Amino acid sequence: MCSIIGYYGLEIAAPVIVKGLKRMEYRGYDSVGVATEANNHIELKKGVGKVAEVNSMVHLDSLPGRMGIGHTRWATHGKVTDKNAHPHSSSSGKIAIVHNGIIENYQELKKELEKEGYTFKSETDSEVIANLLQKNYDVTGDVKDTMMRTISELKGHYAFVAMFDNGQLSAARFHEPLIVGVGLSNFFFSSDVLGFIEYTDDAIYIENGNFAIMSKNEFKILDFNGEAVKYQITKVSKEFADSYKGEYAHFTLKEIYEQNETILKAGERSEDGIIKAADFIKHAKNVYITGSGTSYNSALIAKHIFSKYAKIKVETIMSSELQFSPDIIEPNSILIAISQSGESADVLEAVNTAKNVKCKIISIVNLLTSSLVRESDIAIGMNCGPEIGVAATKSFTSQLAILFKIIEKLSNNMVKVDFEEMSRSISKMLEERNKIKKIANELREISDIYVLGRGIHYPIAIEAALKLKELTYIHAEGIPGGELKHGPLALMDSGVLVIIINPNDSTYLDTLTSAIQIKSRGAKIIGISDVPSETYDYWIEIPKTSDLTYIISEIIPIQLLSYYAALEKNTDPDYPRNLAKSVTVK
Repeated sequence: MCSIIGYYGLEIAAPVIVKGLKRMEYRGYDSVGVATEANNHIELKKGVGKVAEVNSMVHLDSLPGRMGIGHTRWATHGKVTDKNAHPHSSSSGKIAIVHNGIIENYQELKKELEKEGYTFKSETDSEVIANLLQKNYDVTGDVKDTMMRTISELKGHYAFVAMFDNGQLSAARFHEPLIVGVGLSNFFFSSDVLGFIEYTDDAIYIENGNFAIMSKNEFKILDFNGEAVKYQITKVSKEFADSYKGEYAHFTLKEIYEQNETILKAGERSEDGIIKAADFIKHAKNVYITGSGTSYNSALIAKHIFSKYAKIKVETIMSSELQFSPDIIEPNSILIAISQSGESADVLEAVNTAKNVKCKIISIVNLLTSSLVRESDIAIGMNCGPEIGVAATKSFTSQLAILFKIIEKLSNNMVKVDFEEMSRSISKMLEERNKIKKIANELREISDIYVLGRGIHYPIAIEAALKLKELTYIHAEGIPGGELKHGPLALMDSGVLVIIINPNDSTYLDTLTSAIQIKSRGAKIIGISDVPSETYDYWIEIPKTSDLTYIISEIIPIQLLSYYAALEKNTDPDYPRNLAKSVTVK
């Protein structure tokens, strides 16, 4: 999971590339590098750290030339070191590459290349691309033929941009995102529209199995057999340009505070898709829902609400697990795939598994130009704008809002969801920030947190635990309330903090009983409820609302608690260690 960028234009390349990398840093931030070409010579700088840090140390943006490539890395092969940072150059230094994905046969290729005298400086799989390109270019002397030969030898999923010292850029896409930005005098290759949105909103989405060549005199897209392909220029929504923190200290906080508006926008311009999705689901033989991370937690909530409000049984499948039991999916069924980016490798593989047995695909996704949308029969947009913070916040509540809208249609509008009430509920919870800040201070020395919920609140408990571990690095675990005495109670003592999700609905009394049992073992308790109790050491009040609105209300304070606890523990809430936003590799 990395961000890649290539630039060819009239401006000095390095400053343009550094700006693009800063915008895409959420995709990878272990290390960063830039390479440019000037006067048939490639110059390269890179280092460990975030874009601003490395730029201040080695001055990435001072490199000369009007053509260049850049990269932010999320390590897969090799440790986080300067040598493993991208770009990587070939042994001769005449070709440099940036790469996103995994080359599965890199060890085999590396051994062959080493036998032929090519040398390697890094532990990465990516460096083999540079030397393989060099080997083929030494034979052909032609960029097109070199790319075709190289692509034919690579196994795995990848997108890469290659820069040749003869003044040409080339890029290839195979199951990893790659977009061309087209300006009047600026051209880009990028893994994300944020890489070039400041300069142009015209984009070409390169199809899977295609590669492109860019130079002073030409731009063309070809398939892997070398045949020219037609392409379409698409206008990118300008909302993706709005990726600045503004008055907020972090993107994560900004995105938490946007939720009272984003849930109202969820599914906008997708009304027909919601109606069609409901019709597909209503008449389906079987319905499956898949996702990863936060999106899987949305799927668990969907299972509850589809059963309760529409009497439709749904099976949830963790995307990464489907490959090990593909027979779960029965032919001619419906698969609902949930993904913020629409590029998650596990989700896309799950979709392909379902399509192989002739299932219809409904996707709930934030980026309507993503790979997932192209694989879907129906795509419903979250419309929540760019989510830069790695830990999902506003995308989660937008996913839920869309699921609620589908429920309205499935119930023939017998269930009506008051989204204005939800918005007001979120706004009210955001007013509790000072109280939540004080509670966050108590988490500074805590090593274990358990979040307990019953029924539909259990998936919220899981999501709450995920937010806490992502942002604070505290061990956190969601517990189903009824299972407390079947194991988890053994963990309760004075060193533990337990968050009780306990709105005043049908689960209230049983959950309060669990809280009392936990309290008697010495654990401290944070109660999230619309009803106070002496059992709670800290009470975070949520508004009295309908059952569906409770779900939205109770996650907001835990998002805030996780954010402020991250600050207490001096961790970066936007970029949690070892994690990336769009998990495009398995």
